[in-house]
Amino acid sequence: MSFLVRSAIVILYPRTPELPGAEDCDLDAFLAQYRRETTTLIWTGVVLGALVFHLTPILTVKIPWPAFGLSPKRADEHAHKIASTDLYLVRQLIFLVKLVAGLAWGQHPEVRRRMALPPLPADPGTWKTS
Repeated sequence: MSFLVRSAIVILYPRTPELPGAEDCDLDAFLAQYRRETTTLIWTGVVLGALVFHLTPILTVKIPWPAFGLSPKRADEHAHKIASTDLYLVRQLIFLVKLVAGLAWGQHPEVRRRMALPPLPADPGTWKTS
């Protein structure tokens, strides 16, 4: 299931000439840590959101192919359309994926450097799930 989440995040946060993409931000390590530290319910929502993201290009760009198989241009078009759909439940599921993507992307030192923000301090490791 991590493949689905990872590939959805990479499409939602692509690299640009100005900023690194999610795939440049140690995404695999972040997702492994996030999966360990989050609740089963939240992780299920993220996976469901990624699944919906990958199965809906037929509705957004009229191509019966999973999002991870689309060209970069079509994938970007799909990402924009599905994230702004009028179907509230779908939009919220995509938001869950984008939330996790934003956490991974926004904490990365290179992204912070390019936005003139100081690096975040090291995780003190004091928060644990019970």
